[in-house]
Amino acid sequence: MTHLRKMMLEELERRNYSEETTRRYLRFVERFAQHFGKSPDKLGPDHLRTYQVYLLKQRKLEPGSVENHVAALRFLFVRTLQRHEFRQFIPYPKVRRKLPKILSREEVARLIDASSSLFERTLLMVLYGTGMRRAEIARLKIADIDSLRMILHVVDGKGHKDRDLPLSPALLETLRAHWRWLKPRTYLFPSRLHRDREQPITDKIVWRVCTEAAKRAGIRKAVSPHLVRHTWATHLLEAGTDLRTIQLLLGHEDLEVTARYLHLSEQHLHQVANPIEELKLASVDRSSRLYHRPLRP
Repeated sequence: MTHLRKMMLEELERRNYSEETTRRYLRFVERFAQHFGKSPDKLGPDHLRTYQVYLLKQRKLEPGSVENHVAALRFLFVRTLQRHEFRQFIPYPKVRRKLPKILSREEVARLIDASSSLFERTLLMVLYGTGMRRAEIARLKIADIDSLRMILHVVDGKGHKDRDLPLSPALLETLRAHWRWLKPRTYLFPSRLHRDREQPITDKIVWRVCTEAAKRAGIRKAVSPHLVRHTWATHLLEAGTDLRTIQLLLGHEDLEVTARYLHLSEQHLHQVANPIEELKLASVDRSSRLYHRPLRP
């Protein structure tokens, strides 16, 4: 390990960044160095500028992906190397924020029924029944399920924060069937690669189970664990749950992030009183049916 990599690792650990973020930041900085064949501390603003253009134009990465690279490079130069003036040379690319296409309740039922095993069915039930992130599901332990209080504990979630989620009777029934069949000792979803010493599945397994079930169900939308999480939150809102409660359940720090579900909820959209309804207009039948080309200015 180089001295610079060790410095950056220590800074990440000192700020209590997650293991996943730490690995990603170190990997992105390593790619930056390999691109120019030099140590990153020997590179300057011109290298940062051309590298960002390279990611966008030559590698054709999505702006959201480049945003992650920029975050890693900012951490290296500003936090690790204390070159605060470099911040202006590493701008975040403008990212187009798209609203996800939410699944209907019928599509969610098809997704779960398309599971190929009780293991996958239970995983999909937890995904939609709690709105947990895929990494949180992968690390879920038997001890996190409190059937007496009907609570499911999320331990060390995003931002190293814990939170509690309501446990529905339908989900509990599936969890019990899963436990009676598989007899997991520690993790609810143990990896089959570590039978001697139980380890959790990776979050990639959660993603794969979700996407493959969507294909079998014939759902054409780009289904992912995060889309199911969006769907759960939107369905909660449509069922009358207030935004503040949804914010706590999802583990969002900012209510503004949760508020985007207002744009996804059909019920809220249909409740909007459109001012066009108040206009006193002549009947549409009185409009001429002749088509005229627009006049040239």
